[in-house]
Amino acid sequence: MNDPSSGEVLTPSQLNTLARSLLEDAFPLVLVEGELGNVARPSSGHLYFTLKDPRAQVRCAMFRPRSQWLRFQPREGLKVLARGRLTLYEARGDYQLVVDSLEEAGEGALRRAFEELKARLQAEGLFDEARKRPLPAWVRRLAVLTSPTGAAVRDVLSVLGRRFPLVEVEIVPVPVQGETAAAQITAMLRRTIAAGRHDAILLARGGGSLEDLWAFNDEALARAIAGSPVPVVSAIGHETDFSLSDFAADLRAPTPSAAAELLVPSRIDLGQRLAGLQRRMATLQANHLRQLAQRADRAALRLNAQRPQARLQAHRLRRDQAMQRLQAAMRQGLEARAARLRHARAVLQATRPQRRLQALRQQLADARPRLQAAIARHLQRDALQLRGLARSLEAVSPLATIARGYSILQRDDGRVVRATGDVSAGDAVAARVADGRLRLRVEAVEPRGSGSSGR
Repeated sequence: MNDPSSGEVLTPSQLNTLARSLLEDAFPLVLVEGELGNVARPSSGHLYFTLKDPRAQVRCAMFRPRSQWLRFQPREGLKVLARGRLTLYEARGDYQLVVDSLEEAGEGALRRAFEELKARLQAEGLFDEARKRPLPAWVRRLAVLTSPTGAAVRDVLSVLGRRFPLVEVEIVPVPVQGETAAAQITAMLRRTIAAGRHDAILLARGGGSLEDLWAFNDEALARAIAGSPVPVVSAIGHETDFSLSDFAADLRAPTPSAAAELLVPSRIDLGQRLAGLQRRMATLQANHLRQLAQRADRAALRLNAQRPQARLQAHRLRRDQAMQRLQAAMRQGLEARAARLRHARAVLQATRPQRRLQALRQQLADARPRLQAAIARHLQRDALQLRGLARSLEAVSPLATIARGYSILQRDDGRVVRATGDVSAGDAVAARVADGRLRLRVEAVEPRGSGSSGR
């Protein structure tokens, strides 16, 4: 971008571009309060107007679709609060305010207060879904806190009378607009809760501006609704209107009529449901009676097929057959027992005790000479083996070596001296000979091949 202080010549488009950049950087977002003038809405859907005060005016543009979501109809002379950013329309060199949101001037302050209070209560968890109470399945007694002369109460009573005339409705009159309305609504709500006579409570009011509905944005009222042990339904304004009472209530209805429909069932639906249940009960009874009749028929058939006389005859026949089988088994058992007795008698006669004792004595007499001969041969073989072992032991015994004139040297600890390295000069040793031991002391140690003799 060219620096305007450099003295370089700019074209109009360059100048406007530079001015637009400076404007947008210096005023990213502004709030302007003024009076509407020159309001125009062409077929494109954009909204063009001027904001003015007694001393100046500024051109404004609100582009589609933001202009389609306005909550009021812009008109000449209306005081509004515009929020937007400053820019410059380069084609004509006009600077203007591009508006993002537009609301009536008095309503803007209320809306900011509403949003701040809503954010604070929401941070406390006052609007959490987890703490909301469900509506009872059947509302027998309903308290309606509303203006007794407003359209809302007529709509509620009309819907309740049409849908479910059996519900008992108690109108609790409260002011729904004005400086003291919030405090009176809060006090009456607490009194209604303390009475403990109602299954649900309905807060209802017809539509209006944010200022008209401001009584239902009171913090004390919102806390009383949230702390109520009785379920509270809030139906404040039209479907697009929201209040703190709506967020704190257990259920928010878009309109008072819709709240009445949510609170009670339709008598037409109940009649249809009752008729359906009656038809189902009649069908179940018919099916049950049919099943009982079928069971009775089957029982009669079984009774005819199994008459007492026939069952008695069958039992007698089975008894006679069992007696015949028992008698046959007894005869077979007696015959088998007699056969076993005859066999035992024959075995006993064939193996008398005297004969068996004589046979055993003869076997013992025949075995005695063979046993004595076997013992003598075993002793002779063991003696020969023992003499051979003695000769072998004597051949390797050190005592035999000593008897031939040799001796065995031993240290004091009993270990045998096998080499010159086992002792040192001055050590005491013992020499074992055939008839005793000799105590000796080593004067010198001379290994083999040292070239000198020792004592």
